[in-house]
Amino acid sequence: MIIEPRVRGFICTTAHPAGCAANVREQIGYVVGKGAIPESPKRVAVVGCSTGYGLASRIVSTFAGGADTIGVSMEREPSATRSGSAGWYNNRAFEIEAGKIGRAPVTLEGDGFSDELKKTFIERVREKFGQLDMLVYSMAAPVRTDPVTGKTWRSAIKPLGAPVEIKTLNTETGEVYETTIAPASEDEAAATVAVMGGEDWQRWIDQLADAGVLAPGFRTLNYTYIGSELTWPIYWNGTLGRAKVDLDRKAEAIRGRLGEDAARVVALKAVVTQASSAIPVVPLYGTVLFKVMKQLGLHEGCIEQIDRLFRTRLGKDVELDDAKRIRVDDWELSPKVQTEVMRRWPLLTTETLGELADLGEYKSQFLRLFGFGIDGVDYAGDVDPRVVT
Repeated sequence: MIIEPRVRGFICTTAHPAGCAANVREQIGYVVGKGAIPESPKRVAVVGCSTGYGLASRIVSTFAGGADTIGVSMEREPSATRSGSAGWYNNRAFEIEAGKIGRAPVTLEGDGFSDELKKTFIERVREKFGQLDMLVYSMAAPVRTDPVTGKTWRSAIKPLGAPVEIKTLNTETGEVYETTIAPASEDEAAATVAVMGGEDWQRWIDQLADAGVLAPGFRTLNYTYIGSELTWPIYWNGTLGRAKVDLDRKAEAIRGRLGEDAARVVALKAVVTQASSAIPVVPLYGTVLFKVMKQLGLHEGCIEQIDRLFRTRLGKDVELDDAKRIRVDDWELSPKVQTEVMRRWPLLTTETLGELADLGEYKSQFLRLFGFGIDGVDYAGDVDPRVVT
């Protein structure tokens, strides 16, 4: 069958197997070109391993750090007449390329929030690794079922306290417009913390520690976004921000159990992901940010960010912020970048978008998440959606 992108709002319902594989190989090529990271952890788990920052973490750990990895993600399998999820293809492509350098990664696909999968994970760690040196938590999901109570929580991306009027973007039409977002209720805020906060992260670490599969000196990372004051009304000062603050509390709790260097929240820059595309104002901010950072020679995607994290921020003497986070969003939040983004922001209209921002880059990066728009891929060719090459 011929697979084409089918985009509905911030969702693409198709993915291209050859395109996803090519995208994985491109990321591997970037990391290999930067050279080895000899001091990188050698037994690494990535929870949320199949796309974005999680996939990048697995690639850097394996192809620069020489690690054996175990990954966890929730994916949709393909059929003869329907493509699978991009993550399903990414996992297979990663495993193929890792096998070429003598690595034998383990990938578990299922509900990472469930205790059943955690138990299976622990069994595979014992069989394959004995113990883990690092766990990266990079889960992004709108819904979580608590394994103890059975309650299902659904996140709500809203401001807190009062309605917010904010400028945003229709990425399909290129229209820039003002919108008003109603505030979250306390129940919605609590649900967002339950889904996107640190409870499941801490649950992972506690169960692994209780099972004795954490090596001496074990470290865990959880990725977050803080962002610019332009996004704060809907992000950091909203329900998402409350969830992110919960990550800091859970990191402190993990450090209390395992040691001062055991757990860090890592603040990363804005990139295009399916999750971020659903947040009002973030796509518009991204189109401006990308153009400014490209013009200044500072633009990074997921693989560049994670490669820089592993090469420059994981030493014991790394500088931390007041909340004991590792910061890799320093280029995005630098005065020269933010001053120019702020200058352009009030000038943004539908008519000036092409001059001041880069919607084309944003759309291109979004489609690449699903294996489309990759150089060298024959998108007019007939492919079997069940096969990754």
